[in-house]
Amino acid sequence: MVAKRYRAAVGQTKPQMARAMVRRAVRAGIKADYLAADAWFGNKTTLRTAEESLLTAVLRMKKDQTKYRRTAYRQGQPVVRDVDVNALYRDAVRGRWDKIPGQPYQAKALDVELNLAESAKGPERWVKVRLLFVRGVVEGDKAQPGKHDWAVFLTTDPSLGPQRILEIYALRWAIEVYFKEAKQHLGFLKEQSNHYAAYVASIHLAAIRFCLLAIAKATHQASGIADIRKRISGNAVQIGFAAQLWQVFRALISGALDELKTLLGDAATLVMETIESRVQGFFVQALQLDTRTLRLEAT
Repeated sequence: MVAKRYRAAVGQTKPQMARAMVRRAVRAGIKADYLAADAWFGNKTTLRTAEESLLTAVLRMKKDQTKYRRTAYRQGQPVVRDVDVNALYRDAVRGRWDKIPGQPYQAKALDVELNLAESAKGPERWVKVRLLFVRGVVEGDKAQPGKHDWAVFLTTDPSLGPQRILEIYALRWAIEVYFKEAKQHLGFLKEQSNHYAAYVASIHLAAIRFCLLAIAKATHQASGIADIRKRISGNAVQIGFAAQLWQVFRALISGALDELKTLLGDAATLVMETIESRVQGFFVQALQLDTRTLRLEAT
């Protein structure tokens, strides 16, 4: 059964895989209000997925040829046109930016319609959506953002304001942080086995490691997941280096004491055991495995 599911997943496109994942989440009882995704999933399939799952979509859209229906009024008469986001930008956005309160960005919201029909030959199904054009901030010695420095977001709830749309979309940044940490530092899909079960286990183990870091972040009031990971990694490196260094010193001390056994007798063994005990005490303290610390954690 697992192998069949794996082969089916391989043949799916990214939007289809995302659709299947959302459906599984809904069936599992995971409750949400919004479906946020980046431009990889800014398409009609994702919008249909949000609609059928009773979720409000907040997506970043590509600057592609997708047609939006906009109704404008000229001399009191409605003029309906089907145009892409580039034409909308030229005709209704450029030079008409509004300031977003509390944000360094300028934006312009347009309410349009989008045809969510399953196919070009199928019956049309126009739904109201809001497009939010956002202008990039000035960088370096530029006087103003370049003509291509803008992005467009879409929501299926036209009542959402620009600030709220950006706030909801920003929530998905945590997902980016997770996958970056998981792939670079938490062993995500780094197993040498190519068995499907190993990949499934790897996904869950990476998630468990990330959760442990999140708990450590909250406990130690770190500024971020990367910060607490660096602290833990730094401690591990220091302890590992100290352990290796002790093995060198131990060999030197042991060799010196062997030469003094004729003079010290059983005292040489006692000296070595005392040094060994002190060093082990250091590692217990460094790893916080002493009785006092363990009992404090248990209370």
